[in-house]
Amino acid sequence: MKKSDYKIHIIGAGISGLIAAQVLENYGYHPKIIEATNTVGGRVKSDIVNDYILDHGFQVLLSEYPAAKKYLNYQALDLQKLVSGAVIFKDGKTQKIGDPFRDISLLFPTIFANIGSTKDKLKILKLNTNLKKKKLQEIFNTDEITTHQYLKNYGFSENIMNSFFKPFFSGIFLEPNLETSSRMFEFVYKMFGEGHAVIPKEGIQAISNQLKNNLQHTTFLFNTPVQQVKNNSIILNSGQEIKSHFTIIATEASNLVSNLKNQETEWKSCDTLYFEVPERTLKTPIIGLVAEASTLINNIFYTTSVKSSTKGKQELLSVTIVKEHQLKESDLVNKVTSELIKYCNIIDAKFIKRYCIKKALPKLSNLQYEISSTETQLTSSIFLAGDQLLNGSLNAAMISGERAAMGIIKTLEDGLIVDELTSEY
Repeated sequence: MKKSDYKIHIIGAGISGLIAAQVLENYGYHPKIIEATNTVGGRVKSDIVNDYILDHGFQVLLSEYPAAKKYLNYQALDLQKLVSGAVIFKDGKTQKIGDPFRDISLLFPTIFANIGSTKDKLKILKLNTNLKKKKLQEIFNTDEITTHQYLKNYGFSENIMNSFFKPFFSGIFLEPNLETSSRMFEFVYKMFGEGHAVIPKEGIQAISNQLKNNLQHTTFLFNTPVQQVKNNSIILNSGQEIKSHFTIIATEASNLVSNLKNQETEWKSCDTLYFEVPERTLKTPIIGLVAEASTLINNIFYTTSVKSSTKGKQELLSVTIVKEHQLKESDLVNKVTSELIKYCNIIDAKFIKRYCIKKALPKLSNLQYEISSTETQLTSSIFLAGDQLLNGSLNAAMISGERAAMGIIKTLEDGLIVDELTSEY
């Protein structure tokens, strides 16, 4: 049988599914991706509303992700850099801190900011140096504790933990108490320290679109939810059965495979609200952190502070909330609007759209950086992919997609004999 004749299906057109398809293509196979929605991207999506690009949640790409450097054309994405720092809103004051080695303009604001002690700032330099020396696999071999305990053990004061580390990394980990594994903290901190936080000029979905456009021999079935995956067959919600030599499940697998019913992934959620405002209070592309324990708002960012392929008439502000709440949308908008006025001096904010993202990041323990191709194999013909197998990052999604595809390729190269399938493809 020719490589192109093998019926290889990928469930889910998110990042891991798209990478799996690319790897299979690289080896001469012609996979088919089955996607429940009408477009690629999974959680890495954008909409255009009123000529503004609205990403599904405030998302950045860390340019030092090894897998991203391998699979993405950064120049074609026209990546826009964020300032390597943050503006802190606390006690009625606005203070700026950041990495002066990246941006010399941050030197004096950081030195004189009343955010942490001189001792804290020296410890940050020490942390930067230590993590630059630490290899990625070494990070993921280190014993896990919570990020909060890690920072406490490092000797950081409550002041800098509450004013900087907690709001900054809560926005990344999507949980307010820094309960996320210290492995993830070290990994993300190292990536920030060695590269930049960037956003494609056409929004975060440009990443997904580029991966899709790279595919030459992959076909797509959109708006096609899957009900069940069995060995050598896929049952769609419509009842149609599709025969498959191999299937990669590049999405939540527990509800698709009968023997995974009790292994459902826990997920972290968040809210992102977009507002149109007359002007920017933060003139540079820098994240604003609201370091007040009583607020719902965790962080803000003016998405129009970076170049965009399309721009509305005013400025676009994203607001991220990671705390749990039971507010209906109208009450949530009112509360956020009042907090913007009180803590950030942002007035006349006109609400555009809310994204309530129930499955924003997988909630994991025993985080890993790497996975072998054999570890992605669930049955003789079913393989798994997705960042939930490793750690909650775009880098992990790419690695897992690559490994699942290599699992199929290795199985075939080892001489597995597969039968001809004769049902609808």
